[in-house]
Amino acid sequence: MVDKSEKFNWAVRVGYLSRAILYSMLGFIALTSASKIAEGTDGIFKAIEDFPAGKVILWIMVVGLLAYALFRFASTFFDIENNGSDSKGIAKRLGHGGSAIGHVAMAWSAFQFATFEADPESGGAQDAAAGVLSMSLGGVVLGLFGVIFFVAAVFQAKKGISGDFMHRISGQAPDFTRWLGGAGYVARAIVFAIIGWSLFKAGFMSGGSEQIKTLGDAVASLSGEGIWFTLLAIGLLMFGLFSLILAQYRIIPDMDAGKLKPAFRS
Repeated sequence: MVDKSEKFNWAVRVGYLSRAILYSMLGFIALTSASKIAEGTDGIFKAIEDFPAGKVILWIMVVGLLAYALFRFASTFFDIENNGSDSKGIAKRLGHGGSAIGHVAMAWSAFQFATFEADPESGGAQDAAAGVLSMSLGGVVLGLFGVIFFVAAVFQAKKGISGDFMHRISGQAPDFTRWLGGAGYVARAIVFAIIGWSLFKAGFMSGGSEQIKTLGDAVASLSGEGIWFTLLAIGLLMFGLFSLILAQYRIIPDMDAGKLKPAFRS
């Protein structure tokens, strides 16, 4: 019989696998196909849809991205990875919350492609942002999301430079994991900062919802930057490969059978 801890463990690992597919495709498309990267995140899912068994891969990504988002929400609200409740710990947990929201949005996009419901005329994140802006204090909400992405970007960069992410990876992981993760986290920090800035502008500077950038849009916005764009694309591809390693070697918090929430495994 599979207990809750093992189910949780496998769900999170499928999440890391989905993240590996997403970022590997993002980096690969950025390096090889300017037309598809110009389509933003939808271009990534369209490319996956065209693969043999593309629909199956998309459904795996729907489940995996949602599982990863739940993992990050649990980290935000229950502190399952013991980040603490001081200012630094709260900042990390808010960053995980921003990551969770972003992965829910990507799971929704993958679901639309998996079920043939993707609308090429839909604005996706921009439509959702327009709905938020139409609400009372909607601009403040979007602006605060932008701040959360900025915070996440800072911690992503710090992880990449310091290598402290290795503390939660099994010692059996390949030796080059540190360098894949370091480059990948720095590249991801740049993308998060671009997304954060677009949300901040839309919320606090009347920039309009059409300026909101998704993951793919953020990468596409740098496509004219020559070698810097190429380095970013390589970094994102490396982050995808790093996520594939995490799918096997990441230390996942155990599920506490009594309290029905995960507890960090040291």
